[in-house]
Amino acid sequence: MNWNSIRTKLIVFMLLATIVPIVTTMVVTYSYTAKSMKDRALEDTQNLLYQGQRNVTAVLDELSRASLNVYSDAELYRQLQTGLADFQTDSRVFAAMAYMKSAVPDVHQVYLYASLGQRATIVTNVAGAKRANDTAAFPDLDTYVGTGESTSLQPTHMSHTYGFASLQPQQPSERVFTLHRRIERVPSNEKLGYVSIDVKLSLLTDIVSQLYDRKEEDLYVIDNNGFVVFADDEQLLGKPLHKAWYNGTLAQGDANGGHFEQNGALFVYEHIQSTAAHWTLVKRIPTSYLIREANNAAAINLLLLALSLAVIVTATVIVSLRITAPVKQLVRYMNQVEAGNLNVPIQPTGNDEIGLVVVRFRSMMDTINNLILREYKLELANKTNQLRALQAQINPHFLNNTIQIIGTLALELGVPRIYALLSALARMMRYSMDNETSMITLRDELAHLKAYVELQKERYENRFTFHVDVDEALLDAEMPKMILQPVIENYFKHGMDKAADNGELALKAALRDDGLLELTVENNGAIISPERLAVLQRELAGVRYADKTQDYEGQSAGRNNREAAGPVEGVYSSLQLAQSGAEPKIGLLNVLARLRMVYGEDAQLNIRNRESGGVRIMLVLGMTAVKGGNTDEGVDRR
Repeated sequence: MNWNSIRTKLIVFMLLATIVPIVTTMVVTYSYTAKSMKDRALEDTQNLLYQGQRNVTAVLDELSRASLNVYSDAELYRQLQTGLADFQTDSRVFAAMAYMKSAVPDVHQVYLYASLGQRATIVTNVAGAKRANDTAAFPDLDTYVGTGESTSLQPTHMSHTYGFASLQPQQPSERVFTLHRRIERVPSNEKLGYVSIDVKLSLLTDIVSQLYDRKEEDLYVIDNNGFVVFADDEQLLGKPLHKAWYNGTLAQGDANGGHFEQNGALFVYEHIQSTAAHWTLVKRIPTSYLIREANNAAAINLLLLALSLAVIVTATVIVSLRITAPVKQLVRYMNQVEAGNLNVPIQPTGNDEIGLVVVRFRSMMDTINNLILREYKLELANKTNQLRALQAQINPHFLNNTIQIIGTLALELGVPRIYALLSALARMMRYSMDNETSMITLRDELAHLKAYVELQKERYENRFTFHVDVDEALLDAEMPKMILQPVIENYFKHGMDKAADNGELALKAALRDDGLLELTVENNGAIISPERLAVLQRELAGVRYADKTQDYEGQSAGRNNREAAGPVEGVYSSLQLAQSGAEPKIGLLNVLARLRMVYGEDAQLNIRNRESGGVRIMLVLGMTAVKGGNTDEGVDRR
């Protein structure tokens, strides 16, 4: 995708102009809806937990009042103070314990222990009342109310018989929580005994089950010591709660309740401040459950967005194609004109403004053709313009690859190496853009070639080496501009093994006995197939200097006579291909054509496969100047 084209910019702009507002609206709407749902769910949950804690508090207060019956029942309290027992007192004790058992729903059993006389009494649903004399108090009692508080709530546990072995077969074990109260001689703190009331967990379950959705939410009842009184997971009951979201400060908070968010869930808690216990109700609501309606709406919006995008993209592409296709066609016309084809068949593309531009362009080309037809054709015959046209074919081809190299390096690295590459590119650009000079020295050509190879080394990560073997005396030899780069470039385009790191490229220059300059380029890359090599050699043999007029045929005149004789057949045909809009021949044929225009039939270009692998290309040029020596040409070619 060409980011500099109008089509790309138009498509991107139209897509952004439609997608950004839609997506922004969706995001804002989703955020607002999700927040509103969270706030509404939080308010409803707080109200629900408040009602739940009121109900639990009422049950616990009723349980505490039932346990105080040991003080309000005078006969029972007197029996605990004196330790005397007879039939009437026993009956009174049984009746008081039965009252405590019936005062609160779902009481599993009531246990009473009198320290004086060491008498233990238990009242159950199944076995009725049982008594044991001369027995020790149940050990758990001292743990909960032996010292400190007069009452304590034991968290959820499995019920037991408080040491009454006779109850074992008849009394089934159930999950209960227990209120333990130490009975004291008022107003002193002397211990008279204990009373324990086991309440079935189902009583608490009936209350809290209305406070949450079992499928999606979790609810916990936690005492002030961090033990779990109620939870859906039965393995947590009666044990300390170890959750990432729970810490001791939650149960010890002074506030009645609160909320917080953690680990993708909303936690709402309410403290139960009863005279019997200090519990905390905690409700966990997954955030995904809270905003499920917003997520469903977002999914529908995304589906609609996808459908809208399909329509928008299709419409955008169609509109951009209809707008930019004529522009691209006009650019193709201009490229052909730039290549020298002034007789381009320009067809109107429509009746809009762009179509009007195409019509005006066609009218302009007709005017230009009529005004400069003779001058243009004469200019094509001029060898200087021919050299410039061939040179202009080379620059865009190479600069495209070079810019890619430097762009990639600029993104990946932040080192001074980029400066060196830019400097090399700048030198090459100045060299190639100097169209006023057609003949240069071998020294300048080598400087340009080294800058080109430096960039190619960066491109291919130094996977090849480049050797130059040129005598100092030959550096001032004159030659046409931009001759060596196309020869070297063939190695990178066709011969180099991109996966290997042992590539070799060499350039040698030598002065032959006949006074001609011989340049040899060798590489160790891939060889040219015999069939392709034969075709290439035939094409090179067809590039010859043959005067169109009869003045030059069979004569051995000098180069001035050749230049005055007129255009050349083989060379002129290569130039005509470039000027007529055909695919430019940037390679060896153009190199030989340019050499033949300057040196005539003395110029040669031979290509062979090396026996050890790779290709050898040999160029033969006429010597026009040698440093410290004389010249064999008397014409200044610059």
